[in-house]
Amino acid sequence: MAQPLYVIGDIHGEIAMLDTALERIAADGGADAPLISLGDLVDRGPDSRAVIDTLMQGQMAGRDWTVLKGNHDRMFHRYLEDGRIDDPRIVSKVDWLSPRLGGVATLAAYGVSLEEGRDPADILQEARAAVPAAHLAFLQSLPLYHQQDDRLFVHAGISPGVPLADQTEDDLLWIRDPFLTYTEPHPMLVIHGHTALEAPAHYGNRINLDSGAGYGRPLTVAVFEGDRVWTLDADGRRPLTP
Repeated sequence: MAQPLYVIGDIHGEIAMLDTALERIAADGGADAPLISLGDLVDRGPDSRAVIDTLMQGQMAGRDWTVLKGNHDRMFHRYLEDGRIDDPRIVSKVDWLSPRLGGVATLAAYGVSLEEGRDPADILQEARAAVPAAHLAFLQSLPLYHQQDDRLFVHAGISPGVPLADQTEDDLLWIRDPFLTYTEPHPMLVIHGHTALEAPAHYGNRINLDSGAGYGRPLTVAVFEGDRVWTLDADGRRPLTP
């Protein structure tokens, strides 16, 4: 029998939800169960710092945890690298420090305040001093996707019909359409987050596990075992089917 694989959707700073998810995974598959996080560790929720700490510590302890990069994770490390707060892929045109995107909450988790009237250069300097170098290096090093058997794990999705080697970083982190409206089979089953739903959904050619933890809804954990998929809830596994 194939070993169960556990996959977590977008976390968005919700450390209590992440702790609960890890407890459920350990109860279902053991403390050493393999885990994939689909990215968007930070923004909106109350403690992005603790989320990063938890995932880093798990990896450093030798656990089989793969953590992918999300678009919010890239916005965070780009801000620390060069002060950038915009991205051409943001349809709303708001910047990372807008409450809608959640950078304010992430900086607050590191003790950095964005009080009205503060010089942006001072805020950036304080943020660079407050965020541990290990956190920045961790964010910078996160992979964009992970392949396993006939499955592709990625934050946002892929551009249909484009070979994996030719996919752009922007698409892997940001794409919605035409990926979301594509109904033909992909070369692999694509498991992704990024586009928040009311609940996880299986579309046959892809599975969306972003159930909106960044908007106060539950964080989804999925279990993959053989060719079957479940969500892992408080009362155990529930089948997730097309």
